[in-house]
Amino acid sequence: MAKESFDKEIQFLRMLVLTSGAYNRQQFADRLGISVHTFDKTIRRLKDIAETVQQPAAEEQNKAIADMLRTSYYETADPLLLFLFRSKSLKESESYRLSLLISALQEQSLTPLELLDLCCEGMPEELALPDEKTVRSDLKYLELAGVIRRLPGGRPYKYTAHNDFVNVLSDEELSDLYAFVDVMANTQVPSVQGYLLRDSLKKAMKRRQLPDGAGDLFLYKYHYHSRILDEAHLYTIMRAIETRRKLSFHYFTPKSNQSYHSNNTNPMFLKPSEGRLTEMLPLKVAYDHQYGRWYLLGYSSGRSQVAIFRMEGITQLEESSLVTEDEYAAKLAALERNTSFSWLVDLGRPASVKVRFFNPEGAKRNFIKDRVQLQGQWGVITEEDEASFLFEITVNGTQEIKPWLRSFGSSCEVLEPLSLRRELIKEWKELAEYYEPVRKNIQLQDDGTA
Repeated sequence: MAKESFDKEIQFLRMLVLTSGAYNRQQFADRLGISVHTFDKTIRRLKDIAETVQQPAAEEQNKAIADMLRTSYYETADPLLLFLFRSKSLKESESYRLSLLISALQEQSLTPLELLDLCCEGMPEELALPDEKTVRSDLKYLELAGVIRRLPGGRPYKYTAHNDFVNVLSDEELSDLYAFVDVMANTQVPSVQGYLLRDSLKKAMKRRQLPDGAGDLFLYKYHYHSRILDEAHLYTIMRAIETRRKLSFHYFTPKSNQSYHSNNTNPMFLKPSEGRLTEMLPLKVAYDHQYGRWYLLGYSSGRSQVAIFRMEGITQLEESSLVTEDEYAAKLAALERNTSFSWLVDLGRPASVKVRFFNPEGAKRNFIKDRVQLQGQWGVITEEDEASFLFEITVNGTQEIKPWLRSFGSSCEVLEPLSLRRELIKEWKELAEYYEPVRKNIQLQDDGTA
């Protein structure tokens, strides 16, 4: 799949998840910065990819497509977001061919020539048939990836699926492993590889006719499904950091009316883009669990200063020139100085925050204090009594710490700075107004009913 096409489909799927079908075709196209015609082509392309990767039975095909375009909270990111990763960088013929090879080797051990015959029989008429050299190249790729293995013995060599690890597990061990991977994939980042492993284990359980009980046991699913789309950029960024290379990309700010700009080759259809072309030296990657956002931190070449970019606005990402180790170390030291008091990535002025937390009444364990000590980063508890304790911390600006403080509700009172205290008072007053009765003469009972 072309790099630009993958960027477009990432943004397409992100909007599909976040809007849940609230936009019509024209609004969707305008937000992406593409035409309605391109929108329709992208929908067809996504359906083709889903069918290629999943290969559903003919009678289930339409249902599978409908399920793909309908988000489900308890199914998290499967299959709406993950199927794009499975087909990344694969041509349509490669997707069909690799799927056929893996499916065939799940059932029995076969030689390259036997696999060639199966591919020629199973490939759609509109796709080119592979030759023996192509099949052998595919087998070598799958063997290096650890998906299949070559059996011992002389020529002709035979191959089989490399799933011994799953096969030696008992039914109970396989179910426990699936439950563990399900938990980790939904709570750890990056998580795409975990979701793919979970899918493989789910298929193994289905072959043994085992129930998928993890969904009944763990109803915790992570809220921000679209976060995994940014993992498409993550490995390119981490490779650039390791090799000390700069990155160039087209960036759309969160306030932009568009989230994508197509590369039109026809000058008659050229139009201005709301995004900006950016070159920077990547230094760090940060993840915000509060809102499910990835951030790229580095040194901007254009503005000659520390810069922060939300990864969801990055498109057309490419590696560029190398920098020296000394230059990289100097820029990294500057970033560390600027973010030494950042709750996450804020570069604002340092502010001293003083908060009083109230201990839970009658609880066997002080879960408020436990949470503050676990999540409070470098802050310290300065005073403590039976009813409450005082927490103090210095942070760059108060915008990023505010959601954390607000999440404690009535168990938290901000004392300093005064500006943050006033902001929270204003917000809580607005919330209180939302719960005012519509009619003043309605009296609520103790259970909250009218």
